[in-house]
Amino acid sequence: MRLLHTADWHLGRALCGQSFHAEQERLLTGAFLDILRETKPDAVLLAGDIYDRALPPADSVELLDEVLQRIVRGLGIPVVMIAGNHDDERRLAFGSRLLRDAGLHICDSAMGCAFPFEDAHGPVSILAAGYGTPALLAQLFGAEAGITTHDAGFAAVTAHLRGLAPRSARSVVVAHAFVSGGLTSESERMLQVGGSGAVSAAHLAGFHYTALGHLHRRQSMAEGRIAYSGSPLAYSFSEAGSAKSVTLVELDATGHVTAEEIALTPRHPLRVIRGTLADVLAAADGPGREDWLQVILTDRQLGAKALLQERYPSVLELRFESPLTTGEAGGTTGARMPQDPLEALMAFRAAIGAGQLAEEERAAAIQAIQAALAGER
Repeated sequence: MRLLHTADWHLGRALCGQSFHAEQERLLTGAFLDILRETKPDAVLLAGDIYDRALPPADSVELLDEVLQRIVRGLGIPVVMIAGNHDDERRLAFGSRLLRDAGLHICDSAMGCAFPFEDAHGPVSILAAGYGTPALLAQLFGAEAGITTHDAGFAAVTAHLRGLAPRSARSVVVAHAFVSGGLTSESERMLQVGGSGAVSAAHLAGFHYTALGHLHRRQSMAEGRIAYSGSPLAYSFSEAGSAKSVTLVELDATGHVTAEEIALTPRHPLRVIRGTLADVLAAADGPGREDWLQVILTDRQLGAKALLQERYPSVLELRFESPLTTGEAGGTTGARMPQDPLEALMAFRAAIGAGQLAEEERAAAIQAIQAALAGER
């Protein structure tokens, strides 16, 4: 069986005010469909974070509808899709029972779903589970499950998935999680305030392949049986220069997996340029002028931003190397802000000399951040 693994499309994403919609549309309706026509997989595995937020813009909904229609109806390739931590599972799964017969398999439960497939060697169970917070999974599995952490919740989900698959079938998992040891980037939303939200790869033992979403860098573990396909585009400058791809997985009669990375090439790659203003301006005559840029200047001159924008079409972010500069309008310092909101708060307090939070203040801060993130989702 041949499976095309992809994830983290983040439709509706923007960076420094620049929308990715045109880039996403070009990639998904162009190169991505071409790959499907050439490789002819038995199914596409879409492992969550389809949208960038729970209430996506209308043009992102239209784009997803168009791409899925071309895959399922146009090419006759089934799709197995789950919700990620950026998605609203209930909205994403609307009409899922009606669409299943057409070939669009959307898991509508964080506990997991089983979708039976078959090839020349027999049955293959595709076991899918959308992202669920520990609080949601504790509610679904009941108090007796004792779920208080992401790891405990993921253990309960994978145990449930094992019970859904016939013993004679080869098993493929589609999930959205941060597996311990994975390499992160700045464009991923943390799963847990004040901690990593990581889960153990040991919970995935016994499955023949696990198609993961959440981490935007392509990577694998357990000799390739557990893998992130990565996002199809770089969504933060921390990913500038990193290769993007989809993963073609072949499952043989015994469940042995071979994987091939098929490259995706963006029209406007993200790039970081560092140097003096004179050096950066001089480089505008070279290749990559149309790239989306983060410019880090090692000197400071009046009107730098306007001069850069005259030479480069898309300077999305201007930074100054000195940590004490305030930057020009729209600029920032070269300091990197932490991803975790609690870490950001602590870094801010340290910067203004406010000291550490007392235990009750820390608890109140975590509660407020969790409430804000829940409202955003």
